[in-house]
This record gives sequence, C-alpha cells and structure tokens, in this order.
Amino acid sequence: MLRIGIVAGEPSGDQLGAALITALRGRCPGVEIVAMSGPRMREAGCETVADIEELSVMGLVEVLKHYPRLRRLQRGLIQTFLDRRPDVFVGIDVPDFVLGIEKQIKQGGIPTAHLVCPQVWAWRAHRVPALRASVSRLLTLFPFETEFLRAHGIDATFVGHPLADRISANIDRVAARRALGAPSEGPLVALMPGSRTQEYRRHLPLFLAAAAELRALEPACNFVLGMVNERAVRWAAEQPLVESLGVAIHGARSRDILAASDAALCVSGTITLEAALSQTPLVVAYRMPWLTHQILKRLVRVPHIALPNLLMDSPLVPELIQSKATAGNLAAALASWLREPARVQAYRAQCAVLHQALGRDAGNAAAAALLDLLPAALGTAP
Repeated sequence: MLRIGIVAGEPSGDQLGAALITALRGRCPGVEIVAMSGPRMREAGCETVADIEELSVMGLVEVLKHYPRLRRLQRGLIQTFLDRRPDVFVGIDVPDFVLGIEKQIKQGGIPTAHLVCPQVWAWRAHRVPALRASVSRLLTLFPFETEFLRAHGIDATFVGHPLADRISANIDRVAARRALGAPSEGPLVALMPGSRTQEYRRHLPLFLAAAAELRALEPACNFVLGMVNERAVRWAAEQPLVESLGVAIHGARSRDILAASDAALCVSGTITLEAALSQTPLVVAYRMPWLTHQILKRLVRVPHIALPNLLMDSPLVPELIQSKATAGNLAAALASWLREPARVQAYRAQCAVLHQALGRDAGNAAAAALLDLLPAALGTAP
C-alpha cells in the first residue's frame, strides 16, 4: 500500500493539505495518509498524529518562548515518520519548522517534497542551501518562484494556487449577500483580522475602530467580520463596538464574506490573495511587536508585503503597516474604494488576469508532482 506522510501548519496549510489529500485519493484510492493536520485535512481523509494548532505561534521573538515545546514536537514527528516509513513525505508551508523534519527524513532515504515556497526571494536567502539539502522537489504556488528556485539548482514545479481553482471568476455579489444573510442595501465591508490567535487578537480592536471611523464617513456602511473558527467567533462577539456597529460575525466563511463585500480590510497573508481572486477591493493592514518589526525591516528585500502587490509587481492595493495602520488611515483608504467606481473597475480587470495566471487545478498538479517522485511505487508513471 502506498503511504504518504504530511506535516502542515496553520489554517492555510490545512486547506492546501486537504486539496492535496483529495487529489491523492482520486489518483490512488487505497493510499494511506499519515499527517500533522487540521480539520479540513482530517475531513479529506488522513490519520492524524499531531494537530496544526500546536504551531499557532507567530513572530520572530514570540517563537523563542515556545522553542522547547516546538523542538520536542519536531523530534517526535521525525521519529514517527522514520518509524512509519512513508513512500514520500511532503511538508506544507511553515519552513522554519518543517525543513528540519524534511532534512532528517530525506537523509533516512525517503523522498521529500515541500509545498509552498519559503520566501527566500524576499528575505533569508541563506536558506537556499538548506532547501537543497532538505527537499527532493519544491512545489510552488506562484510562477516566479519556480524560476528563482531552478536558477539556484532546486528542482521546482509550479502547481498553481488552489484558491484560483475554488473561487469563481464570475462573482454574483447580490446572490452572495443573500446567502450570507447580509443587508441588500448599502456598502458591505468585510473585516478579516487573521487566522492565528495572536494575529486576530492584535488586529480586531484596530479593525473595529476603523469600522467606526468609516461609519462616520459612510453612514450607510454595513460590516461583516470573518473569524477562523467558532472559538474565535465567541471571543470576537465580546469585543467593544461589535454590538454598536451591528457587525455580523461568521466563522470559517471567508470566501462567502469576500464574495458578498464591496471592500475588505485584511491582515497581510493568504487572505489578501483570496480577496483579490474574489475581485473585492481591499486595504491591507498589519501590526507586529516592535522588536519583530525592527528585525524584519532590515531583512526583507521586496517592495510590497501583500500577495496581490507582489504578484502584479505594482501597488494594486494599499498597504498600511505599523504606525501607518491607524483607524483613521484605514477608514480613509476603505472610503476611497467605495467612492471611486472607475478605480474598482480597473482593479477587477487586473484581478481577472491574476486569476487566470494562478488557476492550474493545484491539488491535482501537486499530487502528480509528488507521485512523480516515486513512479515505481505505483507500478506506472502518473
């Protein structure tokens, strides 16, 4: 029986892992999948040996506090996969945690792949040799990453982004509002404060303050808040301004929320790409601990942090970071989207180009590239 090992981290990795598992089961119905997983991967069908919630830590400084626990978890996973001997192993995202696992497993004679290219093209380029030592093949979500990796001697395959496969190129916002139970009249603005606990707890108070400022500028505005799960929904419901602003809160419905909204306020991350693929105008905000920011601004070598801006190599959407991320600035940037229909139309045309470039049936493309590492195990080349 073919056995695949997977370690994923964070909700976005859980989504990618679920798409990969579904594609693998479609190609090899009897495949056994052993994984560090989240709820979507478990639903797709895998044996769970650890939960992605154990990696819900972010920030350079913050990780140091959890290092002993994370190191024990890493060692335990290495031993588990060396004992279980998967035919191929794939790590999904979280490179600081997963690359060490991949290196040990590869040295144990098991082919390894990594899905989601570490941002070595943006910062920490010294990790390129570690990538070469740790992975047999790197599966990238964006085409420019494949070119970069191959130039550095790393086997890489562009598989596309699963969000481009799941999100329709033709959004019916009226139907989306109806499905969400949102008001049919007035602008609808989405608040997307992040999926990690530390992230949404840091950003939601700021986003609610920005919503209050926007309501003063645009009194007809309605707000919908997207949280990662029901536990986060319960926490958000207790926050000041939620009731007075009439904010509707939904858990795990980002796609529906973005499809229904006229504009969105998002933290930096995958959610910005989801908004762009939904052709929803957005404003990107991010705040991080002071020391983490001081370190990162000396290391990062790209002009943008939002994925749509990086992919289009232009300031497609506003980015307001650290001290620029004030309630007043965020409200003004959102109001600008709501008041400039010609700008929105031009933005949506660029988003359509981006959508077409990233749509590759990513789950199946990743499964094919993964199984190509061991055609003998299948008895036939995929």
